[in-house]
Amino acid sequence: MQRSFQFTLPSICFLVTLAVATSPTDCQEGVTKHWSLRQRTKPQVPQFTAAKDRKWITNRIDAFVLAALHKKGLTPAPEADRRTLIRRLSFDLLGLPPSPAEIEQFVNDKAEDAYERLVDRLLASPHYGERWGRHWLDVVRFAESEGFEYDRVLPGLWRYRDYVIQSFNKDKPYDQFVREQLAGDEINDKDTDCLIAAGFYRIGPVRRNAGNQKITFSKLEILNDRVDVIGPAFMGMTVGCARCHDHKYDDIPHADYYRLQAFLAAMDENDVPVDDKGQPAAPGKKTTPGKGKGAPAVPVINSVRNYPDNLEPIHVLKRGDPERKGKQVGPRALGMLLPADSPELPPKTPNLRTILAKWLTTPDHPLTARVMVNRVWQYHFGTGIVESSNDFGMNGAAPSHPELLDDLANTFVEGGWKLKPLHRLIVLSSTYRQSSQVADAKASKEMDPANRLLWHFSQRRLDAEEVRDAMLSAAGVLNPKAGGPSVLLPVDKDLVDQLYDKKQWVVTKDHAEHNRRSVYLLSKRNLRLPFNEAFDQPDTLTSCSRRESSTHPLQALEMLNGKTANQLAEAFAERFKREAGKDTGKQVELAYMLVAGRPPNERERTLGVEFLKTQPPREFALALFNLNAFIYVN
Repeated sequence: MQRSFQFTLPSICFLVTLAVATSPTDCQEGVTKHWSLRQRTKPQVPQFTAAKDRKWITNRIDAFVLAALHKKGLTPAPEADRRTLIRRLSFDLLGLPPSPAEIEQFVNDKAEDAYERLVDRLLASPHYGERWGRHWLDVVRFAESEGFEYDRVLPGLWRYRDYVIQSFNKDKPYDQFVREQLAGDEINDKDTDCLIAAGFYRIGPVRRNAGNQKITFSKLEILNDRVDVIGPAFMGMTVGCARCHDHKYDDIPHADYYRLQAFLAAMDENDVPVDDKGQPAAPGKKTTPGKGKGAPAVPVINSVRNYPDNLEPIHVLKRGDPERKGKQVGPRALGMLLPADSPELPPKTPNLRTILAKWLTTPDHPLTARVMVNRVWQYHFGTGIVESSNDFGMNGAAPSHPELLDDLANTFVEGGWKLKPLHRLIVLSSTYRQSSQVADAKASKEMDPANRLLWHFSQRRLDAEEVRDAMLSAAGVLNPKAGGPSVLLPVDKDLVDQLYDKKQWVVTKDHAEHNRRSVYLLSKRNLRLPFNEAFDQPDTLTSCSRRESSTHPLQALEMLNGKTANQLAEAFAERFKREAGKDTGKQVELAYMLVAGRPPNERERTLGVEFLKTQPPREFALALFNLNAFIYVN
């Protein structure tokens, strides 16, 4: 049932105030000097007269990029070959390699729109949501257990993961996606998706205290964590730096941190029982959190709701200490985005989180669209237009292409906050289709060593989930099943013994489940899978804006000696022997197609055939998993 909200006069005035606050002429003096807090500009697309320039430009992105390159005397790299492009696109949009048949079909497709049709096919794949949902789960520090000593697993949080994946697959408008997470239970407490989306507030670390679960300090920790993630995830602002004092770089007073907390003060946990179809079984009642052991008798949606009786005054805390209370404050958005002397809302104003969510998703909000567009750009090119994608503040990086950022943000909002058209615009550009291999790049590297101006495509290493999923795919054992409760893989007993409750890690009985995509593996804070940890999977304690891409000996040890690599190498060897027959030359060719997306060159073919004459096929398979051609995307 859709609720009709009855806003008080102060709340209406507040929304009106917020709606106009993004105008730079109305903001506080001095604040507008920083680019990210100004209203978005409407830049003119650069125009070119030279024939070679006009030929290179596919869409407006290329015009902005080429203009910046010309200013530095740089020229773009040639277009990558088709084998490179389909592998790049497949990992980029799906997180999976293309099959040999898909590669050959694209390579041999002579139609002018072959690339466009490939893009559209990949964007329509259900694997798209699994890949891009994973990015969002990093940003909101998703895990299914609460961390700290008990590290209790919440048995319904996999529903939030599935909600995110399905939202990306459906191309749910981003403004709706934001509102449902921040205020889903207020928007419609009978809608399953809205209740699950509000599980956003349940995915962070929670300290459970034996004997007294409602002490002031524990509740404050939870409020702190929730505000600390809202700031960077949705606004690209490090609001957590104002918890103990005024922000040292941005104009975020100490009091503004607690004004944001006041939006969440009436909210508490709510585990809603569901029927066998996953729908709410009965009106939600306040539930008592467990003590870290066992699971509820019935399936639940781990959500939240408002409990007005629990509403406690929010005070500014000196040095963040709950024993050192300062003045009481009410809900109000960040003052640096409001007219001077904007009032606070009364603490008992109904549906405060809805008000906050609506403010964040107003079309002219200076941060929300810019931040999300920048994230999308980052995941396509390795680095955002703003390199510090969680920090658009004074201490963050300046944009490499400010006009392009605003142009993309405008296009994003005007297009209904849809992500798939944005992806399509980016990957169809000549900028994206450049080769990563540049014959003579010495001068270019000296002028732009980090490739911030995009004079070529930057090679990237696969992330942890991509490496494992690509190995499963090459081995021919990837289970494509989507959604549902998370999978627990076998792990060393020593890791399980470190858990407070050893019964928290019960290996999934169905072995076919063990070969599902990595996004469906249980995300437990106190037990991370060694394979994923070696390849820089984040710790889920704070928002991860961008994965690290380190190179160290543990990765080589994991890929050569680890159980995951060796088991999948065995399956991979069985596959290329089975499908290629007894001809070792054909085995080598198929193996290279499966791991690198291309046939072996003559030297690789010769070495492979000679190796297979004396060594087990599994060793050859393991060697191919360790090739740069497998673990990097060009």
